[in-house]
Amino acid sequence: MNFQRGRAREEPEINLVPLIDVMMVILIFLMVTTTYSRYTELKIDLPTANAEKQVERPNEINVLVSAEGQYVVGKTPVAYSGVDQLAADLLRAGAGMKDPVVVISADAKATHQSVIRVMEAARVAGLSRITFTTQASER
Repeated sequence: MNFQRGRAREEPEINLVPLIDVMMVILIFLMVTTTYSRYTELKIDLPTANAEKQVERPNEINVLVSAEGQYVVGKTPVAYSGVDQLAADLLRAGAGMKDPVVVISADAKATHQSVIRVMEAARVAGLSRITFTTQASER
């Protein structure tokens, strides 16, 4: 005996409301527990370091970079007219030195571009040993 002979069979359907509720709870949990980095709040003071003073070596090429972007190679002021010219000045200052070290002394307010120009000029000149000077931080 089949009592449901005339009735059409209902299609099963998935109820999405509980799925949406669960997804909202997961989304809220992730939003609350996520930490966001705030790079603008970092206080960086790059030119200071706790290190012992190094003895000056005879095979150093000292390059000074001012806050205004002016350069001094050795003890000679150099007007920046391009990386190739700065590389020639570095080679001239390091003439006769065996495996010279480029020592960059940049002002704390000097732009990164000014320092990168010196590093690029050293690369063009074939000088691979580069170091930076810092001042001792106050304790």
